[in-house]
Amino acid sequence: MRVGFIGLGSQGAPMARRIVEGGYTTTLWARRAGTLEQFADTEVSIADSPAQLGSRSDVVCLCVVGDADVDEVVRGDDGVLAGLQPGGIIAIHSTVHPDTCRRLAQHCEQHGVAVIDAPVSGGGPAAAAGTLLVMAGGDPEAVERCRPVFETYADPVVHLGDLGAGQVTKLLNNLLFTANLGTAATALALGRQLGVATEQLAEVVSRGSASSFALNSIRGSGGTLDRLAGLAGSLLQKDVRLVSDLAQRAEAEPGAVLDAADAALSLMDHPR
Repeated sequence: MRVGFIGLGSQGAPMARRIVEGGYTTTLWARRAGTLEQFADTEVSIADSPAQLGSRSDVVCLCVVGDADVDEVVRGDDGVLAGLQPGGIIAIHSTVHPDTCRRLAQHCEQHGVAVIDAPVSGGGPAAAAGTLLVMAGGDPEAVERCRPVFETYADPVVHLGDLGAGQVTKLLNNLLFTANLGTAATALALGRQLGVATEQLAEVVSRGSASSFALNSIRGSGGTLDRLAGLAGSLLQKDVRLVSDLAQRAEAEPGAVLDAADAALSLMDHPR
C-alpha cells in the first residue's frame, strides 16, 4: 500500500516517520520546503503538489490544522482528489467538524474515493512512540484497509461507528480535557490561598483519586494555565465551539462539562 501524508507539524511529522519506518512507500507534500528537511535521511518521495501526492498514493493521511485546510488540500486547485485514483482512501486525522467530513465524503464518492475520519490523541511524543490513540469513523472495510498504516503510530485504533463518529468522540474528549484544566487550575489556586504549596498539593492529588491528565499537564508550569494557553488555547477554543454547535443542533443539553470548559477558556483568555 502506498501512503501519502500531508501536515508535518509537531504531531504529523513523527506519524509520517513511523509510516516510513513501517516499510510503506511514502510520499510527502508540504507548503514550506523547510518542513521536509527532517526527512532527508529517509527514502520518502516528495510531491510537487497535493494532486501529485494523490497520484502516487492509495491512502492519503491528512494532519492539517482545520476545516478550511482539509477542504483546500483535498478539493482545491491541484488538490489530492485531482490525483487520487478510484478506490483510494482519504483519512482525516485533523480535528474538524463531523459535517466537514460528511460533505467531503459526498463529494469524493463521486470520484470513487472513500473518506474516513480518524482524529488522534496523544501528541508528538506518543506518535514517535507508536502509542497514539486513533478514533476512527466510517465504512468498516475502509477503516480495516487503513488499520495497518495507523498501527505504525497508534495503539489502540478504535472504530467508533459511521463517518463522523471519530470526530464527535475526539471533540467530547477535548471538551472534558478543557473542563478538567479549569477545575485543576482553580483547585490548585484555592490551595495556595488556603496555605498549601502548589507543587506539594499537585503531588498529592496526582497520586490520589482526583488525579487527571489535565492536572499533570499544568503541574510543571506552577499549576497555572498560562503556558498551556499560549500553546493550545486557540485549538481548545475551536474544539469547544465545535462540540457546542453539535449539541445545539441536536438539541442536546451539554450540562456542567460545557460550563466548566467555558470557565477554563476564560481563564486562558480564549473565551468561547
